[in-house]
Amino acid sequence: MYAIVDIETTGLSPSNEKITEIAIYIHDGHKIVDEFSTLINPEKKIPYRIIHMTGINNQMVESAPKFYEVAKQIVEFTDGKIIVGHNVRFDYGFIRNEFKNLGYNYERKTLDTVKLSRKLIPGRKSYSLGKLCKDLEIENTARHRAAGDAMATTKLFELLLSIEGTPEDINLNGVQSGLNKSLVQDLPTSAGVYYFYDKDKELIYVGKSINIHDRVLSHLNNNLHKKAIEMKNRLADVDFQITGSELIALLLESDEIKKNQPRYNQSQKRTYFNYGLYSFEDDDGYQNLKILRLIDELSPLYTYSSLHEGKVHLTNLCEEFNLCQKLCGLYDTDGKCFHYQIHGCQGACVGEELPSEYNSRVRESLDNYQFKHQNFFVVDIGRNEDENSIVKIENGKYLGFGFLSKDQVSTDMSLMHDCIVNYRDNKEVRRIIVTYLKKSKCTVVEY
Repeated sequence: MYAIVDIETTGLSPSNEKITEIAIYIHDGHKIVDEFSTLINPEKKIPYRIIHMTGINNQMVESAPKFYEVAKQIVEFTDGKIIVGHNVRFDYGFIRNEFKNLGYNYERKTLDTVKLSRKLIPGRKSYSLGKLCKDLEIENTARHRAAGDAMATTKLFELLLSIEGTPEDINLNGVQSGLNKSLVQDLPTSAGVYYFYDKDKELIYVGKSINIHDRVLSHLNNNLHKKAIEMKNRLADVDFQITGSELIALLLESDEIKKNQPRYNQSQKRTYFNYGLYSFEDDDGYQNLKILRLIDELSPLYTYSSLHEGKVHLTNLCEEFNLCQKLCGLYDTDGKCFHYQIHGCQGACVGEELPSEYNSRVRESLDNYQFKHQNFFVVDIGRNEDENSIVKIENGKYLGFGFLSKDQVSTDMSLMHDCIVNYRDNKEVRRIIVTYLKKSKCTVVEY
């Protein structure tokens, strides 16, 4: 016997949202033998976007029973039945959580008509309930209402039963389920890094967010770009690491992309940096900037994957801060640089601008790309309220990050050194840290 279920809810997270409607059709493998349907008072306001989608508003559920008032009926109605649903993980997850809040462990076997459809009727462009029913000419007169969607799922299930009489015996391991509802329901709403995998368990994308749940959901709703749609269609599973701190999420994301080279990450894939930006003072007291191959003994202010990339960056600094092309190694001359002739340089190349004035602008141009201290920790929020995250900078280079309990941070600096897990230093992570320090309220501890 099967209990074919559909629910409507106030949102997508079982831990934060509630059921507003439930419909169950009992099916004996041949026909419907019983049914149950009701609105449910979620005991919270229904968001406007949900009202717009389902048509269920706050007035409609005001006098409806609360979940605990129909809980016993649902238990008895589904006892000994296999729960069937389209993206059944979503519906079953919500129902289980409602029972969990009542102190009851609700457990049933489940069967997903998305997976079953992929197995028995392969090759469809979409396996969403609406598209699949349209392709198969299954009528649904009440889309996004529990009874309408449950009945459409029942008709789909009957079609699948005509292909395979005992679908519960089919091995559906590795068959991709529906995405939009099921993949996000267990994701946290805290900061961290998330990982997208395809059906072959290949890592195809790494991202970060201060709210993993909402960010992943935005991916699943993105139909604006060809690559976004392509990635979404390949997506089969999501994993995550909670970091608490946005800074740690940014640093971990950068490292994971460079290490794993996921197919759909483009901006941070380069891993080799052969050139650096160096600064030195000449005999006349002017601060010179030069792009050179990396020197082991010296710490560059910035690193580049190619000489061309470095020169483009330095040219932009010259134009933005009116620096001298000659003193930046971009214009080889014994006299005036080209920018001086077009009033872009204020004359440092020929001694017309005081070194102190010119050097002040050089320092201003570099503020976005270097640390104010050479040896320090960045102490930020951790993965829970009793923890801090720690980022370590030594000799102007990023060494890595770790986590410590707050009482350890305040009592022993040696523990801060010991907790660090080493990660690679490069231009992106330095820029990430400098930018974060300017906008955040984290603590800097020199050592």
